[in-house]
Amino acid sequence: MFPRENHSNGYEQVGAMGPTHTHTHRERVRRGTRRSRASSSSHSVRVFDQSQPHHRPPCTDFDVAYFHSYAHLGIHQEMIKDRVRTETYREAIMQHQSFIAGKVVVDVGCGTGILSIFCAQAGAKRVYAIDASDIALQANEVVKANNLSDVVVVLHGRVEDVEIDEEVDVIISEWMGYMLLYESMLGSVINARDRWLKPGGLILPSSATLYMAPVTHTDRYNDSVDFWRNVYGINMSAMVPLAKQCAFEEPSVETITGENVLTWPHVVKYIDSYSVTINELESVTTKFKFNSMMRAPLHGFAFWFDVEFNGNAIASTNYNSTTSFIDNHQMNGSQRKKRTNPNEALVLSTAPEDPPTHWQQTLIYFYDPIELEQDQLIEGLVTLSQSRENARFMNIHLEYTSGGRSHVKESVMR
Repeated sequence: MFPRENHSNGYEQVGAMGPTHTHTHRERVRRGTRRSRASSSSHSVRVFDQSQPHHRPPCTDFDVAYFHSYAHLGIHQEMIKDRVRTETYREAIMQHQSFIAGKVVVDVGCGTGILSIFCAQAGAKRVYAIDASDIALQANEVVKANNLSDVVVVLHGRVEDVEIDEEVDVIISEWMGYMLLYESMLGSVINARDRWLKPGGLILPSSATLYMAPVTHTDRYNDSVDFWRNVYGINMSAMVPLAKQCAFEEPSVETITGENVLTWPHVVKYIDSYSVTINELESVTTKFKFNSMMRAPLHGFAFWFDVEFNGNAIASTNYNSTTSFIDNHQMNGSQRKKRTNPNEALVLSTAPEDPPTHWQQTLIYFYDPIELEQDQLIEGLVTLSQSRENARFMNIHLEYTSGGRSHVKESVMR
């Protein structure tokens, strides 16, 4: 998949990572964690292995495959071309320039190094750009091409493995996956926070919120299922059960609009970057209760998230304020937008009514729709848990009841 020799850009595939792995389409085209293997192809990039005396989680074969997938340039091109994502991060960095100028920054999962360079442009004294994928080798070339080698230090290794000999003032990371928690990159941010961040240091983004809401999507259902009922005048209804399984067995990442959403959203999980722990991310459960705002078929549930960049949140929110934030959102369904004045925090949103991003929305479709009346109650619970097979995968357990009938949907995001 990737070339191994005779590269003018200094890239070299290293065999130390183990056997060749194949990747799903999602692994090849999705953004997420960037961590690494050792490489001898560049003497100006620091390379780390796991023999150093520091307690760290093991690097599994799944991790190795994951790191391999992020050496592919197309993934990073997709992320950078997402102007909502990239411009919001740049705006967040410049708005927090007073926290960054003259300070030490860590960029967790730096990819091509673009956020690290933004931080350098904001006046950072030093930026440690950490990535486990071989894209770190190209990132180092980008840093040199922009005459920033005296500021940006590229560290080619897992955050869990690299060593930094000083405390840092700022941690920045674009760690969010599909459905916010897919790929489990937030654990690396937590690791960096607990190892290196000074008391009172800044984390960008400062918080994140995962939402869910019931949706209707007749066109999608018709295109995937009802198509088979009459194909050029031929009755192919025998294909319908298989069509439902193929289309709806796994979560679907796609773009919907606000018109598809039947109610105000429910907060599944609020994350405070300063206090979240790795253990609490292993399994997230929430009970939900919705009342449909219209008469329509219920086809499933959509999930999306937003993240907030708020330097004023450096003092970690206490439990009561976090609870109040969540309760407030659950009761009135309000969603914060990008700030309209300097006193409001900057928000990067992936909501259906906001400009589309490469994250889109994640939909859990039912095999059969439920016909809803206006104000009809939909209640249940959802559990999102890390897969035992691979912690970067997400198990989704959904229980829901409406119209006197109860249902269970199990799926895996892999």
